[in-house]
Amino acid sequence: MKHHFITIEGNIGAGKTTLAHLLSKKLNARLILEEFADNPFLPKFYDNPKQYAFPLELFFMAERFKQLKEMLHTKDLFQSVTVSDYLFTKCLLFAKVNLPEEEFRLYQKLFDIIHQQLLFPDILIYLHAPVSKLQSNIRKRNREYEQHIPDDYLFSIQETYTSFIKQHNITTIFVDASNADFLGNEKHLEVILDALNKDYEDGQHYITLP
Repeated sequence: MKHHFITIEGNIGAGKTTLAHLLSKKLNARLILEEFADNPFLPKFYDNPKQYAFPLELFFMAERFKQLKEMLHTKDLFQSVTVSDYLFTKCLLFAKVNLPEEEFRLYQKLFDIIHQQLLFPDILIYLHAPVSKLQSNIRKRNREYEQHIPDDYLFSIQETYTSFIKQHNITTIFVDASNADFLGNEKHLEVILDALNKDYEDGQHYITLP
């Protein structure tokens, strides 16, 4: 495998965790999954975003940092590849959408101090799906607190991700995931595995699923 640290990103409901599970099995890779369910502020945030955005984002940053630092600094003799379903910079991207300016500036200072201690992935797989597909996936997985996420919020997250990837020229496999069915269609997974076997220059490399 050309890449030893693979990260999957995308909007809420894009299919990150499903793909991470499948790739880790195929590649016999160590799997790092976001432990979002442990965040006590998440249901409260969806009910009252203004009041709970700052503690929500602080909790996420602390948990992600702890998890990535532990996992990436413990060498596994049997698994040379690691697959993660989130990028640590996600903290900053969501905070940018969710926090007022003064709180965001404080948050960014904390982020800048700690993110330097982490490894950056060799390659990013970004799953890009239209908001209608995201909403359909969100309904299917049926987490109660997610059922009323406005389209506008998903659009904001989408724009923040795509502009970050383009501005920073990150080596990214940019997947059109509008018809993605990684569980039901084996060809979709094969396309991703083939893409991971190629050498890439910096920047975005676009692929579509059959």
